[in-house]
Amino acid sequence: MESHINQQRLFQSFRELVSIDSPSFSERNMADSLKQRLVKIGFSVEEDDVAEKIGGNSGNLFAVLPGQLDAPPLLLCGHMDTVAPAVGKQAILEPDGRIHSAGDTILGADDLSAVCAILEAVTSLEEQGIPHRPIEVLFTVAEETYGDGVLNFDFRKIRAKEAYVLDYDGPIGSAAIAAPTILMFQVTVNGKSSHAGFAPEKGISAICAAAAAISKIPSGRVAPNATLNFGRIEGGLLTNIVPETCLVKGEIRSTDHPYAMQLLANLEETFRQVCAEVGAEVEITHRCMIHAYATPEDSPVVQRYLRVCRSLGLETELVTTFGGSDNNVLALHGISGIVAASAMHACHTCSEYTTLPEMTQVARIVAGLLCTTD
Repeated sequence: MESHINQQRLFQSFRELVSIDSPSFSERNMADSLKQRLVKIGFSVEEDDVAEKIGGNSGNLFAVLPGQLDAPPLLLCGHMDTVAPAVGKQAILEPDGRIHSAGDTILGADDLSAVCAILEAVTSLEEQGIPHRPIEVLFTVAEETYGDGVLNFDFRKIRAKEAYVLDYDGPIGSAAIAAPTILMFQVTVNGKSSHAGFAPEKGISAICAAAAAISKIPSGRVAPNATLNFGRIEGGLLTNIVPETCLVKGEIRSTDHPYAMQLLANLEETFRQVCAEVGAEVEITHRCMIHAYATPEDSPVVQRYLRVCRSLGLETELVTTFGGSDNNVLALHGISGIVAASAMHACHTCSEYTTLPEMTQVARIVAGLLCTTD
């Protein structure tokens, strides 16, 4: 039995939630609204203590709804925060179903189209009395800042072993089944200052040492599954002083975690060798922002998604993405998941948009997933 999705209610929820400002670390009002909506549907809801851990004003929301089908629970995940500019958002609906902002802010379809599709899907199942699996919902904070919210979540609360994270900007029916490790690195080169006009030979240019090292390190797409980028370089004080310090920041991405670590090791070795040759010192630090995952195409969580999408007449596509999501962290905790298309386009820009027909399709997919027993 297929559930009926109420498009008018779906848009009304989207418009109301878009009007709530929820930049990363400031999701308080959004969390309060979602708590009320989840409780109204019948979920038991709890908010964790992540706010004090990350310097925000709201925690992650975890909600549970019993099911009638004899099947394990499924986890549905979306995030509450948005990127800037995100204050004063409006959702404007065009006659053709396209929804956009007023043009001076992002819309917030990333990730409110997903949040609203989840709410509408479960609401429709409950009000129509359609049996469904036990449902667990995780709405996270600070996802846009490399998953700060989910990184601090207590995964002992989750029973589900499979998850659908709705946070992908591809065509409806598509999903990401693999995503990369992202390493952020910072290199500080310390040389020796000297007057650039009277005694340049007495100095050691930190900028030149850094440049020499960078010139020896491949960057850009360094392999089919890896990228390396030098994103920021700063150093020096005045044009007549040999620069004593140079700071280099960048990132490495690869769907193969060991390979990402090898690229980092090669970078560190090159910097140390080049700097030693000119008498400069170097300090290198890094942080693994997210860890790569790959969900096998033949796994139940993937095949279930494909069956439901095809039953709705949707074309399907499985991809590898070079962006991260909450699913990277779920995978580290033994939860098999995919990142499903969630009706968002031109994300992180003021041209961001969604469409009501697409959001409706996402809600139908979610409802279909929840009504399966395999």
